[in-house]
Amino acid sequence: MTNNLVIAIDGYSSCGKSTLAKGLARKLHFIYIDTGAMYRAVTLYFLRNNIDLADEEMVAGALRNIHLNFHSRDYQTHILLNGEDVSEEIRQMQVSQQVSEVSALKAVRDEMVNQQQRMGKSKNIVMDGRDIGTTVFPDAQVKIFMTADPKVRAERRFKELAAKGQNSTLEEVFENIAHRDYLDTTRKESPLSRAHDAIILDNTELTEEDQLQFALEKIEPFLANCNQDEA
Repeated sequence: MTNNLVIAIDGYSSCGKSTLAKGLARKLHFIYIDTGAMYRAVTLYFLRNNIDLADEEMVAGALRNIHLNFHSRDYQTHILLNGEDVSEEIRQMQVSQQVSEVSALKAVRDEMVNQQQRMGKSKNIVMDGRDIGTTVFPDAQVKIFMTADPKVRAERRFKELAAKGQNSTLEEVFENIAHRDYLDTTRKESPLSRAHDAIILDNTELTEEDQLQFALEKIEPFLANCNQDEA
């Protein structure tokens, strides 16, 4: 590793990984890379183009036509799918119901990991996902693994969807989260798991401010070491 500091945040769905990652990036002036949005954008493309997940050639062909980029606007990170801002559309339930199946495909994961590692060459990044600390950046200096009670996660996600005017019941959201947890932890390619050196952050009873402060306190020693190395 160079003097660049990589903060890898992994964990279960609807744990607030992106909220924490964005908060850390703003506070530390790091670059934020939303890997979950990348997999969702691929899923959206597959849905739009009726890609058969069982057809390896079709999947490979589709991946060659997918170009992802990030840009910031109004202090928010937006993802572009072939030049189109799909930041809102990728959060719809239809995408949520398919993203775990899509992200479990080896071809998809290989392509996304390649893109993520290229993005990660920038100095000082925060990246969140399912396998950042175990597969994408196993040598990251800081690894955080997030978890929370499934019922609390479902309630948070339900409120988020309702605020966006998306019609879903709490039961549907809970079932979706449980299904995604199962697929994420049992898939063959890069299953969700905690790196042995990851810091556990259970935010069941924490506010966004609480979890940000917790993470900053854990990261502070690494920042100090990084600054010493650069001196």
